[in-house]
Amino acid sequence: MSSSRLHTPTPNAGPSKRSPLPKPKDKAWVEPAALPDDSDVDIASIGGTAPDYVKQLACNTFYAYGVGDPDAFGYAVGRATRFIDISVDRRMERAGRLEATTVAELTVTRQMLNGAGMLHGGCVTYLIDNCCSTPLVALGIYQGTNGVGVTQGMNVLFHAPAPVGSQLRIISTSISMGGRVMTSRCEIVDKASGRVVASAFLNKMQPQAAKL
Repeated sequence: MSSSRLHTPTPNAGPSKRSPLPKPKDKAWVEPAALPDDSDVDIASIGGTAPDYVKQLACNTFYAYGVGDPDAFGYAVGRATRFIDISVDRRMERAGRLEATTVAELTVTRQMLNGAGMLHGGCVTYLIDNCCSTPLVALGIYQGTNGVGVTQGMNVLFHAPAPVGSQLRIISTSISMGGRVMTSRCEIVDKASGRVVASAFLNKMQPQAAKL
């Protein structure tokens, strides 16, 4: 989508259009089910095994909180990011573990470059912070818990440059979902060459209400 286009969300789908969600065990500081459906998200175009309501709510959270309003930092980059797959793998469910994976794509534009004409490290970190959070959000929605949280820390490795016009694929997978701390991993790959541009581990935590 054009970066000049304003984000105009539409109201949430009613209960008859969305599978009922279990209530999170604890009151969430950000509740994905309370967010408006993003008008630019076409759920039919997103592959993967996650139910449609999980795909929709995960995208709503990404664009409403990860990207924000048009005057927010990195807005054009965030809005240019499109999800093509959101999946929940249930093969480990008997062992008490589920795994979620999201795949997003975008093309490197001039506004994402550094002075050397390559994808800026700060832009890479912005993409990882937002995209690597989405499998945790999706898994939380699927399980009826909250996977939004706030970033506690990330470990980013830069492997190869990405010039303007590069088509990137961002593959993010959940690792663990604890009561307060959650972890995921991410790779940014050049679609044409298969070369890894960057990789990272991300830790998120649930914020606690301040005690007066």
